[in-house]
Amino acid sequence: MNISQNDYQKLTEEKSPNSNLIKNCLWAFFVGGFICMIGQAFFNLYTYYGAVETNARAWTSITLIFIGVLLTALKVYDSIAKHAGAGTLVPITGFANSVASPAIEFKSEGYILGLGAKMFIIAGPVIVYGTLAGVIYGIILAIFG
Repeated sequence: MNISQNDYQKLTEEKSPNSNLIKNCLWAFFVGGFICMIGQAFFNLYTYYGAVETNARAWTSITLIFIGVLLTALKVYDSIAKHAGAGTLVPITGFANSVASPAIEFKSEGYILGLGAKMFIIAGPVIVYGTLAGVIYGIILAIFG
């Protein structure tokens, strides 16, 4: 079946639901803020029980990553993300979800070619370009700083 570009555009506009930009932004803001508020609560809890600030920050990140992976494994994180959008992608829990989802999905293909090869299929570019940006920033800072 051959379809022209114009016909394809019309078809996608008919079938694609219109989204409410304001509502989506507010949901993302509040859900992302809620995730960050949970992180702050864990940080406060760890420092209250005597953890040094540096250790409390590390434990907070570890806790949020664990919660993100657990909710992904229980298939809860995706349903939250469906409604909250970028609010669940930006915090560290979104990164944990982007690593855990392919790992869970491709586990049946084996530990090497499935889990190992596909685990970073989504998060891999983020790691690569984040590292590259860090190196470039470091070089610029070394030259001009």
